Amino acid sequence: MATSKPRPWVAIPTFLVIQAVLACWWAAFYPGLFSRDSVLYLSHTVVGPWVSDHSVLYDALLSLSFTKTGDLGAVTFAQTTAMAAALTYLAQSLRALGAPRLPTTLVAMLMPLAPPVGAFSVTLWKDVPFTICAIAVAGVCARIAARRAVTVPTLVGLGLLFTALGLFRANGFLVVGVAVLALLVIVTTMRVRLLLAGTFAAALPLVLTNLVFPQFGIMAPAKTYVYHTAFGDIAVAYRDHPELFTERDKALMATVAPLTRWWDGGTCYTINPLIWRRDFSWPQADAHASELLDLWKRLLISEPRMIVDTRLCRGAIAWRPAQDEFAVGGMTYRFSLRPNADTYVGPNKVPDFPGRWVFSLRPQSWELNQVADPWLTGALAPQYDWVLWRGALWAYVSYLAVALGALALRNRYVLGVAAVVAGQQLTVLANISAQDFRYMASPIFVGVLLVPLLVGGLGRVVVASVRGVGRALRRKPSEPRPPLTQPGTPASSETIPDAPSLAGPAPDAPSGSAPAPDARPAAAPAPDAPSADEPTGHGAAGGGAAGDGAAGDGFGSGGPGAPGREGDRE
Repeated sequence: MATSKPRPWVAIPTFLVIQAVLACWWAAFYPGLFSRDSVLYLSHTVVGPWVSDHSVLYDALLSLSFTKTGDLGAVTFAQTTAMAAALTYLAQSLRALGAPRLPTTLVAMLMPLAPPVGAFSVTLWKDVPFTICAIAVAGVCARIAARRAVTVPTLVGLGLLFTALGLFRANGFLVVGVAVLALLVIVTTMRVRLLLAGTFAAALPLVLTNLVFPQFGIMAPAKTYVYHTAFGDIAVAYRDHPELFTERDKALMATVAPLTRWWDGGTCYTINPLIWRRDFSWPQADAHASELLDLWKRLLISEPRMIVDTRLCRGAIAWRPAQDEFAVGGMTYRFSLRPNADTYVGPNKVPDFPGRWVFSLRPQSWELNQVADPWLTGALAPQYDWVLWRGALWAYVSYLAVALGALALRNRYVLGVAAVVAGQQLTVLANISAQDFRYMASPIFVGVLLVPLLVGGLGRVVVASVRGVGRALRRKPSEPRPPLTQPGTPASSETIPDAPSLAGPAPDAPSGSAPAPDARPAAAPAPDAPSADEPTGHGAAGGGAAGDGAAGDGFGSGGPGAPGREGDRE
């Protein structure tokens, strides 16, 4: 495909449209939607002690907005701007790669109208900036695929974005690790530097949390917060197989919570009924964390399949497109639509602090709220869950899209666009706490933007296949001709396989003389020889030359500079 000159100004209208729509969501739900976690982000920074259970970087942004402006609207508005920029960048990168220009732009402009994008962008969750960074990572990988090489600027961009992923989510370093490993398999240049950048990005959050932050009075995460999924595994095992637990095990569990709590909390889809109840003691769980972890390790060794099944169940949001409406915790959690913190969190549920009223709905435009609120509420209906709120479906769409794109473009680098999707899907599958839509938001956004590439790639692969079949059908063998015989001599019933074809009389024969008596008859053309008007092998389907890919359907390319159809490139 031909490489077009970069035209950054083309992205400006796309960005402005997305920003305008997201600004309407911001005005409708000012200062933003929130949950119990949202309140915790700010409460411990005001009341103390500051802990790194969540993202220290995002907590600092909320604290800065609260202390400097007295409100939190600045954070959510910044999120809308960053989201608009990330979606625009990914759309432009996909267009540069070869995705259809107009459909890709239209999809990007329409996405913020959907509640999973619009309402999510104005929610006070650390998952929002995390998702924005993941979208930008996919965009950088698309730029790498368009150039078929890892350049220094793209490597720096990946390093910064990977670092941000780890700073905005505690499990971000796992996403980085999987994504980098996937890219190392795909790319053929600068692998060592890519590995070093990924290692640094994955290690930095861990170093900051355990060594640097404590020096500034920011405490390390509570042990219960770190091991809560292991405690959930214990609860599921106790409910399903109580015979595996000794009296000593039960006594240990009882110091943390009544055995009835362990039983009730033993649902594999979520750990919320276990650790977020009054009779579950976090201080006791922290004090006995090492003993409980030893119990979990024993169960893992003795009953590995049970633990794996529990993780697969809890990670269903990552691999299962449909929710389980009939199981406790099996339904997808989307948003908490409450007017203020007290109605959601309840009094005395989290440390109170002056100015807690900022967690209250105060729309800047009630007219926009009256439009956006029913639109969001209607989208929460169970029948739309599989397509709007479950990231598993869109992860599979992403893989199919990049596979078809790589095949049609003959460019393996296209597969790298879905590397961050694979990283998030596998990380959530292995270690997550509940069926929350936000944990798999980025696969939804990336997958939707890959639909034009999917459709375009599928269409071009089908067209190329049909053309190949047509060429094969037109390739007919020449009609066999009877062998030449000497004048007056009956035709021989035998043919001589090695006889050469004769174009005329022998070179040493006089002009006009008859052929020599022992001259052999001319051999007929081979039955499978192409006719004179048949193209040579470079025109056959799948031949790999630029004749079929670049000049024919405009999608394949034999190299970065191969010609392509006008309109398929930016």
